[in-house]
Amino acid sequence: MAGTDHRRCAAGGGPAIILVEPQLGENIGTAARAMMNCALDDLRLVRPRDGWPSAKAIAAASGADRVLDRARLYPSVAAATADLVHVYAATARERGFVRRIVTPRHAAAEMRRHIAADEPCGVLFGPERTGLLNDDLTHADTVLTVPLNPGFASLNLAQAVLIVGYAWYLGGSQMPPETLSTGLSRPASKAELMNFFEHFEEELVKNGFLRNRESRPSMVRNLRSLFQRARCTEQELRTLHGVVTAFAGRRERKGEMPETEPAEHEAQD
Repeated sequence: MAGTDHRRCAAGGGPAIILVEPQLGENIGTAARAMMNCALDDLRLVRPRDGWPSAKAIAAASGADRVLDRARLYPSVAAATADLVHVYAATARERGFVRRIVTPRHAAAEMRRHIAADEPCGVLFGPERTGLLNDDLTHADTVLTVPLNPGFASLNLAQAVLIVGYAWYLGGSQMPPETLSTGLSRPASKAELMNFFEHFEEELVKNGFLRNRESRPSMVRNLRSLFQRARCTEQELRTLHGVVTAFAGRRERKGEMPETEPAEHEAQD
């Protein structure tokens, strides 16, 4: 259950996930777990080999009980898809007949538009050993294929559900592509950064590192650029202030006060 925040509401909705003749209860459970990861809760089972309900599925679901509790049993693919308007068939095999093929990302965008227009969608997944039969594909209008290594494109059931589910979830996520976790400290303001730069550079001049007046501007720019990229927090800047002060204190205790102007051969950059 690592990574689960029970204080937050588990989202739901999205396309139906239809498992056709799944062979093992454990695979149903892990597929349900993948669904819960991606805020999907409509699980439909067509003739599961080991029957339903399944204690093994519950154990393998690792807490995705909401999905399993709502799972519905169907006698056929036709029955499981009867209320749907758009059905996608997940398969990597060439079938030898004309069929529209899309990736999970493309399918997710389409399904969001369809569902927003009140046109229910579903995705078919075949048995672990054989995958979907050609007769199963007659109930789908689109083939969904995950672009993988053509020499080894095999996925287990939960992996396939997770990839499709993640594409769906990502399409509706408000999270930006990159975020910064700052823990209990807030990001440092530019004023705080400038204050640190002035402190740091003052001590570098005293220490002799910025002795050369000609190269000093470019070195200062490089150092400031480094710390700007680091995106320091307010707490991190306070720590850096302490580090600079500690090194300066050691130098002063030793009585080492280097000349502020270097000899010509000591220029640095």
